[in-house]
Amino acid sequence: MTISAVRRVLSVASECVPLIKTGGLADVAGALPAALAPHGWQMRVLMPAYAGISAKGARSPVWQTDNLFGGPARVVALRHAGLEMLLLEAPHLYDRRGGPYLGPDGYDHPDNPERFAALCWVAAEIAREGLSDGWRPELVHAHDWQGALVPAYLAYGDIPVPSVLTIHNIAFQGVTARERIGALRLPEGAFNDGTLEYYGQISALKAGILLADRVTTVSPTYARELLRAEFGMGLQGVIAARGAAMQGILNGIDETVWNPGTDPGILPFSVRTLKAKAANRERLKGDFGLTDVPGPLAVVVSRMSWQKGLDLLPEVLDGFVARGGGLALLGAGDADIAAALSGVAARYPGRVALRTGYDEALPHRMFAGGDAVLVPSRFEPCGLTQMYGLRYGAVPVVAAVGGLADTVIHANKAALDAGCATGIVFTQVDALGLSQALDQLCNLYAEPGVFRAMQRAGMKQDMGWRRSAAAYARLYEDIAR
Repeated sequence: MTISAVRRVLSVASECVPLIKTGGLADVAGALPAALAPHGWQMRVLMPAYAGISAKGARSPVWQTDNLFGGPARVVALRHAGLEMLLLEAPHLYDRRGGPYLGPDGYDHPDNPERFAALCWVAAEIAREGLSDGWRPELVHAHDWQGALVPAYLAYGDIPVPSVLTIHNIAFQGVTARERIGALRLPEGAFNDGTLEYYGQISALKAGILLADRVTTVSPTYARELLRAEFGMGLQGVIAARGAAMQGILNGIDETVWNPGTDPGILPFSVRTLKAKAANRERLKGDFGLTDVPGPLAVVVSRMSWQKGLDLLPEVLDGFVARGGGLALLGAGDADIAAALSGVAARYPGRVALRTGYDEALPHRMFAGGDAVLVPSRFEPCGLTQMYGLRYGAVPVVAAVGGLADTVIHANKAALDAGCATGIVFTQVDALGLSQALDQLCNLYAEPGVFRAMQRAGMKQDMGWRRSAAAYARLYEDIAR
């Protein structure tokens, strides 16, 4: 590939691995640049410079303004962990206590609409005038509601640069009061049901869906689900209106970071040396203080929320433990769910254990040591934990929704006979459905040859970005002519 063949795309995201992560969006934002490079696309990632972000490398100012939604700001360019980053430094918006979205009190920062509108506005200005180092994007790829006003600013500013909006989770829509329209630098005339207006308020996500040249979701099944009221969260009609401009492209995982053969945090193993996984199982038991687990050792790495279905676990764990199963759970979120799970752990010391908070290294050991990974989500746009599980020989037990349905092959008789089964998929997301799935897990685990064949089949699946990056490259080429 020659330098002249390289094309430029600006990715706009509220988080990006390895600088900051609260969910799968960060993994995607961090993985796409390297995945797209072989297809001739140079991607720079624009994100806020939150307090506490530590990025090594020279910070070169490439854009600045005296007034970005109430204060001075500048964009600095740096290369970090192989990524071409553009950090938006605006202390009045981003240098504060708490996380990227929530304050230390656990509630949204009250000016979140302005904070992420500012990010979008800067992205549009970069598309308009370029950076002082001569770099200018041919296309902008925005992510979720935090980036969804980029297509709006491009459209209202008559900036002839095409845009793609990716919906990672339609449950979060960036809805705010109509009175903020001026503060968000949006035109009054755009407040109508064909663009910004959403039940008397402003919806950033709705605007992005309607004004982006193309809209993607993070799995083909989720793209279809969004046309239904139970998944579309009030925007199903807006999604339907985009027709062929909407498509689902499955997320991938970084198969260099998530590689059981080279992972520095575990005892390495592979499809050919799967028996070595047993040593990681013992290590995981030690990490969580588990002792007597004669049956399958399941792991959960998840936010504790109704969406993730973790409220169902306290109802089904008695039966699972009675059949010899054990559970190691890492998560944070809903206090009631956490309290209920803590109660189960107290009833079954040595069999059920719970860790709260965030730990980047521990999930690697959990997938390496777990016999199964549980993902009983009521809706799941894509999901990455089931992919990590497949990669590490932890058989996924998942609900038949979104990307879970797209990535796990259910262990029915035909799939088992054909040797292609990779997990257990259940359709009714309730206590009975999950309980039946855990019973099947125990039954399969009791047949070591069958269970090991499932593990191997899962580990052989292509979970990387190769096919998905090619799909994004084709989409980019389609609209950036």
